[in-house]
Amino acid sequence: MMDRCGWCGDLPVYVAYHDTEWGVPERDPRALWEKLVLDGFQAGLSWITILRKRDAFRAEFDGFDPERVAAWDAARIDRALSNPGIIRHRGKIEATVRGARAFLDIEAQEGFAPWLWSFVGGAPIQNDWPDLSHVPTDTPESHALSKALKSRGFGFCGPVITYAFMQATGMVNDHVVTCHRHALVRAMSAG
Repeated sequence: MMDRCGWCGDLPVYVAYHDTEWGVPERDPRALWEKLVLDGFQAGLSWITILRKRDAFRAEFDGFDPERVAAWDAARIDRALSNPGIIRHRGKIEATVRGARAFLDIEAQEGFAPWLWSFVGGAPIQNDWPDLSHVPTDTPESHALSKALKSRGFGFCGPVITYAFMQATGMVNDHVVTCHRHALVRAMSAG
C-alpha cells in the first residue's frame, strides 16, 4: 500500500485526484482559472463536494471558457442558478462572471499564468512537511495573491482559498515527505 497525504482518505475519486492532479505544476491559463473558480465555490464546503460536481460545473460554465463566461448576462446567471448539479450560490456565480472578465484583462496585459506564478517567484515552493499538522492553511504568498486577485476584481479568493489553490496547482509542493507523490512532484517542478 502506498503512503499518501492523509487528507485524501480512501475514496477512489479523492485518491485519483491526489495521485494525478493535486500538486502538479499547472501553467495552462484556462486550467488555472478553472481551479481558482472551483476553489472559490469550495468556500464553506469540502473539496470532495466540489470534486464530485466538477463535471457538472464544467458543463454549466461552458468548459470554463473565460470569453464565454465573461459574456454572461442576468438571464444566463439565472439559468446557472437553476442547475442542481452545481453549487447554486448567486454570489459565487456572479463572482465567476466578474472573474472571467478579470482573467481576460490579466491575460491580455501580462498573461494569467505568469502573473499568478510571479507570487512564488515563477517556480514551485518546495516544502518538506513531516506530517499534515505542519502544513499551513495560509502563507504570506497566499495573502499577497488574495489581495492582488481582489484588487483585480476576483471574489471568493481569501488567503486560505488562495493557499488551497496554490497547493492544488503545484505553486507549492505540500505533499508530506512520507507521501509517494512528494518526490515525484518535486521532480516535475525541476523540469
